[in-house]
Amino acid sequence: MTEEQAHTGAEQLANAVVLGLQEKKGTNIVMLDLHELENSVCQYFVICDGDSNTHVSAIADACEDYVWEQINDKPLHTEGHDTAQWVLIDYGDVVVHVFQRPVRAYYNLEELWADARRTDIANLF
Repeated sequence: MTEEQAHTGAEQLANAVVLGLQEKKGTNIVMLDLHELENSVCQYFVICDGDSNTHVSAIADACEDYVWEQINDKPLHTEGHDTAQWVLIDYGDVVVHVFQRPVRAYYNLEELWADARRTDIANLF
């Protein structure tokens, strides 16, 4: 598989993740394209937030379900479901972060990875 093919596959996965996040009304969705950055941990970060522990959990679950249904991909690792302040879903080339707003503001991943190409996704509701 060429580097371009790998990036295309990661982009397809990232787009499926966005649709999954939108299923349960994840808000302020941002996609960071890290693939051109040296020493990046993955090709894409997809970040969103929810209103409560229950909402964050529901968004993360919907994302996993949607990605499985659409492209038969399961995460390599997930964490954070127990407190649902910040749920991380690791697909390898795509890492999903579902935050409660105050936690997202505190960690500010968008600023930490400010060199990445950023795409803001409009809320559907």
